[in-house]
This record gives sequence, C-alpha cells and structure tokens, in this order.
Amino acid sequence: MTVTAVNPVLRVAPAAPAEAAAHFRASLALHADVSDVAAALAADGDPGFVVLDSRSTESWDQGHIPGAVHLPTALIPEQAPLLLDKDVPVVTYCWGPGCNGATRAALALAELGYRVKELLGGFEYWAREGFEFETWQGPARRDPDPLTAPGEGDCGC
Repeated sequence: MTVTAVNPVLRVAPAAPAEAAAHFRASLALHADVSDVAAALAADGDPGFVVLDSRSTESWDQGHIPGAVHLPTALIPEQAPLLLDKDVPVVTYCWGPGCNGATRAALALAELGYRVKELLGGFEYWAREGFEFETWQGPARRDPDPLTAPGEGDCGC
C-alpha cells in the first residue's frame, strides 16, 4: 500500500474567496498596525482616535506611547466613561503579541459601547520599530529592529 504525503499547507483547503475577503475585512476592522498608528499620531490635526494603554502603572512608567490614555483593564468599567468619548474610536494596546491584555481591554470597551481596535504588536512593536515613547524619566527611543522596521521606513504594505 502506498501512502501519499499530504501537503500540510493544503491539508485544510483555503477558504472561498468571498469567505476569505470577509475574514480579512473583519480583521482590519478590529486591528491597527503600529506604523499606521504612529503615522496618524504624527500627522497634523486630530487623528480621529484615542490610544489606550491597558497595562499596570509600573508597566506604563517603563514606557508608553506618547499621548496615550492610561487605563488598566480592571478599571475600564468604572473609569472609561470619565476618560473616553464614545464617539471617538479607541485603539488598545498592552505589552506585545504574547499578551492578550489589549484584547481584554478591547472587549471591555466594546461591551460598554465603544468602537475599538487592538494595536497589533502592542508596546513591544512600537519600541522595536523605533518610535519614540515616554517613560517616568522622560522621552526615550530605541534603534529600529531591522526585522520589524525597514531601513527606508516603508515596508510597502
């Protein structure tokens, strides 16, 4: 008996194009890219959204995105109405891709009626891409990681 090798990529067939398009459209509606957020914040005028850091005070002090609102996830139910406008979309972040704190914060905000996106890569990728951040000691910046930030500043995507 001959055993035919199954291509692990195609073991489960790709989704139909319309199904794939709906999935990726939904993903873009729920996620924001670090570079896109940085560009929007650096542009003149109101970016049209607020950035929310959902981490602890100790984490916030180590480094956070300039202009972000600090609101730990556990405090969202009681403090979000005091700090955030429901007419302004919120982009949540936590440490990085290995942490689901931004997801929990986004869920808490969505359940309260806020329009929300999650920042892909979180603070880790903000720092790795070389964007300035604030610490308890003042502004800081790290050299861009060439694996996450192209030398010319535009990955072409």
